[in-house]
Amino acid sequence: MKKEDIPQDDGALNKLTKEVVYAVDNSGNYTTELSTGWDVKSTALDAAWEDIEQRIAHARQKVLHHEASPILYFIELRLMDIGIVAAYTGFWKWTVKQHLKPAVFKKLSDTKLQQYADVFNVSVEELKSMNVHED
Repeated sequence: MKKEDIPQDDGALNKLTKEVVYAVDNSGNYTTELSTGWDVKSTALDAAWEDIEQRIAHARQKVLHHEASPILYFIELRLMDIGIVAAYTGFWKWTVKQHLKPAVFKKLSDTKLQQYADVFNVSVEELKSMNVHED
């Protein structure tokens, strides 16, 4: 792509950041330039965020219907998976899977709840209620 052909479309992130792309300058040499975005990429990102929002909503419904513990909701909200949560808490993966069960979650000690709360950057009360107050 030539330097003058770099897309400068408004994207979801253009007010926050610019993307570094490679382009060919007038001399035929590769150089780096900044791009504010590209419509195709913006559309793909929007679709990905819609999918994430649906996963969060689905996890919330599972918790409200007592099919999962609030840990599932926060895993989705924080874009994590069981392996990441296990690594940050120090619990085994199978232990985290057990804690996803509502009956097991209700019996967790305050210490274990605090470990999860720290990982998800919420209070224990917010963890239990799924009411998150973001700054």
